[in-house]
Amino acid sequence: MLERVLSSRRAAPVSDDGDESKTRKHISLGTRVTNYLIRTGHLWPCLLIGLVIVVVTSFVYHTRDVVCFSVSSSDHLSRLRFFAFDGLETDFGSLGVPWCRSKHGKTVEWTTKDLIKGLEEFVPIYETRPIKNNMYGMGFDHSFGLWFITQWLKPELIIESGAFKGHSTWVLRQAMPDTPIISLTPRHPEKYLKKGPAYVDGNCTYFAGKDFVDFGNVDWRKVMKKHGIEDLSQVLVFFDDHQNELKRLKQALKAGFRHLVFEDNYDTSTGDHYSFRQMCDQFYIRGGGHSCFKDSDEGRIRSRRKKFWEKAVDIEDLCGPGEAWWGVRGQMRDDFNHSNKAISYAEHFKNSRFVESVLDVYWELPPVAGPSLTHQTRYDPARASSPIVEDGRYGLFRSLGLSRLEASVFNGYTQMVYLQVSQE
Repeated sequence: MLERVLSSRRAAPVSDDGDESKTRKHISLGTRVTNYLIRTGHLWPCLLIGLVIVVVTSFVYHTRDVVCFSVSSSDHLSRLRFFAFDGLETDFGSLGVPWCRSKHGKTVEWTTKDLIKGLEEFVPIYETRPIKNNMYGMGFDHSFGLWFITQWLKPELIIESGAFKGHSTWVLRQAMPDTPIISLTPRHPEKYLKKGPAYVDGNCTYFAGKDFVDFGNVDWRKVMKKHGIEDLSQVLVFFDDHQNELKRLKQALKAGFRHLVFEDNYDTSTGDHYSFRQMCDQFYIRGGGHSCFKDSDEGRIRSRRKKFWEKAVDIEDLCGPGEAWWGVRGQMRDDFNHSNKAISYAEHFKNSRFVESVLDVYWELPPVAGPSLTHQTRYDPARASSPIVEDGRYGLFRSLGLSRLEASVFNGYTQMVYLQVSQE
């Protein structure tokens, strides 16, 4: 049959008195190619190959916008591109950002514009810091967050639990030049002066060294009377002591404090102490909950991200015995991980309910900028909120003076959190 088709489509013989070259000029290139393929028998294979190319191209084009559904939440779904076609996207919050729920849905007064304006003011301040290499301490992001919150609230008294070399004390002093500070820290910052830069504040009352008293053991009523503080809502308490944050919350409530800032609000499965992020990482909360199945969407996404981000968390890192994912592999850690115990999900759930019952405002400091600007490669942004300066906005990044800072000064995506609380 194919032979009959080919023979019927053969061109008529050219007349001897005609000019063959002139005749071919009127035949289009497409026709000549088609005729050639017909004569050689290659037409159908070529058509088949062309069809395959069209189908594959269409598939690739449409899968660029495939949405990956994580079983951890139905509220925080974000577009994840296939890594094979687009490389690794930053995808801020693609694996959910657990957000503790306040009693009445209140939020902070400041806006992104206020934060950007604050950044412009803070960068030149930060460049005058006495401790240039604050390894194991706060970097730029959290230094800015602490400075911004303190300057906005303008407290009459500041308490810090955990001072290390004194960098956080210096940040607080830049925000409030004349406000008294009380610092509780096991080792006095002056001890670090023997080995390198440190900061000791002249208007700070130190409970340090031999005079150290843990935050939970201080007679705060007596201390407030000494400083002439009658309204405890005018006091800001800053925790950077790597203690169980639930414990610290209860101690602050007992003392009557309302404004609290926690420096290391570690994400689930990370850190050396139990945090609010871990407590609020619940299925019923937006951005919370997890699947411990390796073959789940979350499992596959985490596995892929582990290849690109040094501190990305895989399912094996996230989940402990019996698929325990609350806290760190089901543990409630405390005191720099010197103390830890496994807790049940029922207890973990109870803790989250308690936090909700006393919480008026919950606000996490966003990352200052994304990895395309800070060049950090360690922390996976998949569990962080969108940055103050969006990825790709180099002009704004540069105009704020952030490009002068080294990538090593940024904290990555361990979250600082501000809480306003009141009694149940």
